[in-house]
Amino acid sequence: MNRLAVIVARLAWRNLWRNYRRTLIMISAVTVGAWAIIFMTALMRGMVNDMVRDGIESLPGHVQAHNPGFRDDPSVASLLSSGDAEIAARLDGAGLRAWATRVNVPAVVSSERATRGVTLIGIDPLGERGLSFLADAMADGRALRDADDDGLVLGRKLLAELETEVGKRVVVMSQDPANEIVDRGFRVVGSFDTGLDQLEEAMVFTGKHAAQALLGIEGRVTELAVLGNDFRAVDGLVAQVRALLPEDTEVLPWYELDRYIGAMLDVMDGFVLVWIVVIFIALSFGVVNTLVMAIFERTREIGLMLALGMRPSGILLQVVCESLILLAIGLALGTGLAWATVLPLRGGIDISSVARGMEMFGAGSTLYPELLWRDVRLAVGVVLLLGFVASLPPAWRASRYRPVEALTRSA
Repeated sequence: MNRLAVIVARLAWRNLWRNYRRTLIMISAVTVGAWAIIFMTALMRGMVNDMVRDGIESLPGHVQAHNPGFRDDPSVASLLSSGDAEIAARLDGAGLRAWATRVNVPAVVSSERATRGVTLIGIDPLGERGLSFLADAMADGRALRDADDDGLVLGRKLLAELETEVGKRVVVMSQDPANEIVDRGFRVVGSFDTGLDQLEEAMVFTGKHAAQALLGIEGRVTELAVLGNDFRAVDGLVAQVRALLPEDTEVLPWYELDRYIGAMLDVMDGFVLVWIVVIFIALSFGVVNTLVMAIFERTREIGLMLALGMRPSGILLQVVCESLILLAIGLALGTGLAWATVLPLRGGIDISSVARGMEMFGAGSTLYPELLWRDVRLAVGVVLLLGFVASLPPAWRASRYRPVEALTRSA
C-alpha cells in the first residue's frame, strides 16, 4: 500500500508539470487566494480584538461584580453589599492579576457655558494601573494621584463641548442614596484622549474618596473590576471571583456586560469560515478545469494504464493526489506571503482617514493585524478538504473509463 502511494504521488507530480504553464497559473491563483484569506482574516481579527481590548480598557475589565440591581438602575442606591475594606480583605492574596473598586454613578457636569450628562467615576489610580485606559491616555495636565485626589479629569471632547480647559472649575451634580441632589465644585486637573469620542464625552474621573464624600457613601462602592490573563478565557476567573464574594453579588464576564462586542467575537469566527469557503468556491472552478483538461489530454494514457492492470481506484487516487499537491504548494506559498505581509504591519496601520466610521464600531484610528495560527490551520484544513471534494468528480470520471473506449477515443 505504501509503495502504491509513493508511485501514485510520483505520477501525480510528473503529470502536473507536463503542462507547466497551466500548473503555474493555477498555483499562482491558489497562492493569491490563500494570501487573501489569511491576510484579510488577520485584518479582521485585528479590528475585532482592538474593539474588545478598547471595550475592556474602557472600564469593564475582564470580570465585574455589582449589586444585582445595578445594571437596571446604575445609581448610587445600588451599592455592593460589602464595603470597600471588606472587599480588599477578601481579594488580597487571592492571586488575581489586577482588581479595583469604583464608584460609578450618573451625574451632570456644568461649566460657565454648557452642561452635559456624564458618568462620574471615582477611582483609586494606583489600583487602576494596567486595568483601564486612563493612565496611558492623558493628553493635558496631570493624572489623578491617589484615591484622595479631589481633582477632575475629563475627556478632550467633553472639554471642548463644555468650552472650558484644564485649570478651570466645573460643578458636578448627582444624587445621594436618599435621592437628594448633591453638588460640588471640582477643578479640572487633566484631560485624556482615547481617539474615541464616545468615551471622551461620557466619562469624568475623580478620586474614589472624593466621590464617596460627595455622595455620602464613605467606604462603599458600586462596582468591582477584575483583570485576568486572557479575554478569551474568563470563565475560570468568573468562578474564582464569585467564590470570593458574598452570594448576593452579581459577577459577570465582559462579554455579558458588553453583548455587542461579545457577539462580534462569535460573528468573527463564523466570518472566517464563510470567507474561506467563498474564496475557495472561486478557486474551485480553476482547480476542476485544470484537472478536467489534464484528464482529457491523458485519456489514451489512462486507458492504457487500465488495460495494463491498474485498478480504477489507482486512477482516482492519482487525480485526487494531483489536486492536493497543487493546493498544498499554493497554500504553502500563500501562507508564507501572508506572514511576510502581516509581519511588517504589526506596528499598526493608520486608518485615521476613516476613523469616524471605525468609532461607530468601537475601534480606534490604528489597526493592528493579528495573525492567529488557528486561523491559518482552519484555512489550510478547509481548503484541502474542499479541494478533495472538488477533485472527486473529475477523478471519478477518469476512473470510470473503459480501456477500449479510452484508447479508441484518443486514437
